[in-house]
Amino acid sequence: MQMSFAPVVREAAPAVVNVYSRRVSRQQSPFANDPFFSRFFRSQPQEQSSLGSGVIVDPSGVIVTNNHVVAGATELRVVLADRREFEATILLTDEATDLAVLKVETDEPLPVLPFDTSGDAEVGDLVLAIGNPFGVGQTVTSGIVSALARTDVGQTDFASFIQTDAAINPGNSGGALVDMDGELIGVNTMIFSRSGGSNGIGFAIPVEMVRRVVDSALTEGELIRPWLGARLQPVTNDLAMAFGMNRPRGALVNDVYPGAAADDAGLQQGDIVLAVDGHEINNDSGALFRLATRAAGEDADFTVLRDGEEISVRVPVLPAPGIADPEPLIVEGANPFTGLSLVDLNPAFNQAIGLDAFADGLIVTNVLRRSVAAGYGFRPGDRIIEVQGQRIDSQADFETLIARHDGEANWPIAIERRGQRVEAEIKLY
Repeated sequence: MQMSFAPVVREAAPAVVNVYSRRVSRQQSPFANDPFFSRFFRSQPQEQSSLGSGVIVDPSGVIVTNNHVVAGATELRVVLADRREFEATILLTDEATDLAVLKVETDEPLPVLPFDTSGDAEVGDLVLAIGNPFGVGQTVTSGIVSALARTDVGQTDFASFIQTDAAINPGNSGGALVDMDGELIGVNTMIFSRSGGSNGIGFAIPVEMVRRVVDSALTEGELIRPWLGARLQPVTNDLAMAFGMNRPRGALVNDVYPGAAADDAGLQQGDIVLAVDGHEINNDSGALFRLATRAAGEDADFTVLRDGEEISVRVPVLPAPGIADPEPLIVEGANPFTGLSLVDLNPAFNQAIGLDAFADGLIVTNVLRRSVAAGYGFRPGDRIIEVQGQRIDSQADFETLIARHDGEANWPIAIERRGQRVEAEIKLY
């Protein structure tokens, strides 16, 4: 008897491709801001190339890879395992999930790696990582599933990674993590390494998220970013004892945003979310990931511990309320804020720029060069808290106050900068 992964590789490998991206950037000249020398020393374009992997998920030529593989690319080329080459176009990119969907035009069906729809991957399962590490050509490495639902690694908003000890190296990004049924269970995305090489700790984006992004690319054309609208914290041993639980598990609801999905579903402060769609969760990242694997308009089934009883709560998949691209207020007049662009914070805008979605008030988004406000040291990201001793919660509050005090000499203000409250009294001359 001979044990071998060859039958699995034979079926899966043809659907794993190499993705070559080319970017053109300009090297900034040291004389770029000099009015005289800038005419002679112009910035020069530089060509940069990078290599990644991808997975064919539809025979018509639909390919999924990592967003960071194709970000900023001016040209994309896909090379199949049989060495055929195609120019690729981008159907969808999503930085939040670090996934991108590409399309190549072909006259004949391409080999496909099917999604694992069973959701039964377990720690200890044998897996294969297929990709093109270091550009040496298609390579297969083997290992096991080391952990599931890793939410404390990576920089994506929807973090719930599969951890594996199958060797993953630079160039494997976007490649396939395959189970012993020859089905895709994840897209390899990153490694933890001080040396830059594989140390047996690699991570893959689970197939549930991959499938949702591909479906979005082929139907809606964009990925709806759901927002639960509840602050969750892991249940510690002390909290578990206080709630009469036999062990720490789940995530405690600390706050609920009015009008958000959690509020619509009836989640309450003090609830403990134990599972979403049957999957245990321990923090907000795990809950958000499970919401994001569903299409907009669907519901997710939350298992909640309330007053000692487990109940089921249907939470709708809804985007963050508010305006993601609000109209800024451009400040004018005789006041220290002249030259600022100010925007009302709201969950949709906060989520888009990476702020705490619960944050409210008025934030500086731009400061005109050589303006009055620039002279007083205002910076983008400053949050206006108080002006003339009055709390500022919105553009309307600010405009009313400025109209009343415009032209005055003394301006006591309070702002929040990098989480710290800063107070000052500005003398207007």
